[in-house]
Amino acid sequence: MKRFHSKRKLLIFLVVIPSLVAAECTCDEEDQERDKSKALRYKIAALISILVASAIGVCIPLLGKVIPALSPEKNIFFIIKAFAAGVILATGFIHILPDAFENLTSPCLNKYPWDAFPFTGFVAMCTAMGTLMVETYATAYFKKHHHSQVQTTYVEKEESGDVHLHTHATHGHAHGHLPSHDHQSSALLRHRVISQVLELGIIVHSIIIGISMGASESPKTIRPLVAALTFHQFFEGMGLGSCIIQANFQRLSITIMGLFFALTTPVGIGIGIGITNVYDENSPTALIVEGIFNAASAGILIYMALVDLLAADFMNPRMQKSGSLRLGANLSLLLGAGCMSLLAKWA
Repeated sequence: MKRFHSKRKLLIFLVVIPSLVAAECTCDEEDQERDKSKALRYKIAALISILVASAIGVCIPLLGKVIPALSPEKNIFFIIKAFAAGVILATGFIHILPDAFENLTSPCLNKYPWDAFPFTGFVAMCTAMGTLMVETYATAYFKKHHHSQVQTTYVEKEESGDVHLHTHATHGHAHGHLPSHDHQSSALLRHRVISQVLELGIIVHSIIIGISMGASESPKTIRPLVAALTFHQFFEGMGLGSCIIQANFQRLSITIMGLFFALTTPVGIGIGIGITNVYDENSPTALIVEGIFNAASAGILIYMALVDLLAADFMNPRMQKSGSLRLGANLSLLLGAGCMSLLAKWA
């Protein structure tokens, strides 16, 4: 009899436990203490807070034209940019990429093909390589276009007699010198491409996270996001502003890029508020779209942070010659990445 009861208990254990485990993987909307009116107040507070923080963050590096201490020629610029790059790097690795994995491996999706292949890593990898290709071709195109303009200007000046000729006795001929700032022009074009691609990656992520936040009806979920996203947008703005100031855009272009960055997340929150009643974050379509865009954004930000922001600055001759600047930049990088990683619990 005891043997029969023990077998019975074992059978119940084998049947019940798997069902409990399976019950954890559900697509039903969880009860998250929903309160529409209270959630709306938090959303409005988040919209204003993020808008102000984004605007201040992106404007601080741009003040380098007015405040000499913030100029790209100063060492403090490298320190600030390293911190911002650490924030962007942690955003890609710690915040966006895990969210993309969670979306594309959700039990709400069909197992095939989403469980059959690691689409998240694949999309992030392809986007990183695509970013490299876009930078390469865009830089080459603008460099070629700029060089042809320089040659045309040179020929026009030569025909009008404005070019001074220098005779070299060893060669026995005279020739004019093209402008010596070709290297500076190439660097400027590269900075312009970098700033535009970086803003694209940030905007994609910001729209998605804004819509997700705006569509949520849980004050418990939204409240910690207000502080986390404000911090996140502030330092992302500093990183983007640093690239924009190095690109030396015209005032109108600087204003447009700054406004786009500052308004993206608030606009996303506004869209989320508008579609609250029809948006289902657990629907297959929402999960797939959000997962793919998050993975793409992560690939762009990780590539930009490592290659265009950190590698470029850490290999800079000024950084290589100054031990104190290297130490400060490394500590600033670790601090930025560490602070943003700690916020992963809330963001």
